[in-house]
Amino acid sequence: MTKQAFDFAKATEDFMGAFKIDTKVFDEAVKNAAEFNTKLVKIALTTAKKNAELTTAWTTETLKKVEAANKVQKEAGDYVAVTADLAKAQIEALPEKLTAYVDVAKAAQQDATELFVAAGKEVQAEVVAKTKEATKKAA
Repeated sequence: MTKQAFDFAKATEDFMGAFKIDTKVFDEAVKNAAEFNTKLVKIALTTAKKNAELTTAWTTETLKKVEAANKVQKEAGDYVAVTADLAKAQIEALPEKLTAYVDVAKAAQQDATELFVAAGKEVQAEVVAKTKEATKKAA
């Protein structure tokens, strides 16, 4: 007995072909969703890259400070002073560093909001156009 390969794609195509459906609407919706998602992912990737750059710069700066502080001290108490100075410098730099992350987040939020607003306007315009078209056909 020989096995026959079942072509699921062909069967699905034949099945769907039996129904008279205009797939143009679905094709357009998929295209629009893909374009929207591409723009949204671009915002996310740009934000992630900027955050990675900030993190790398901050880490490099911190490691240079630790390296500079890594010296043999004459007295045990000097190690405490060096560590305290390093911690103080990090604490003083913290607000500036966090502000940079906040700025990146604000920019991403603004870009995303603009994208959502633009998409909403496009959908609204399309709905109005389709409604007018349907009204003309009905009249």
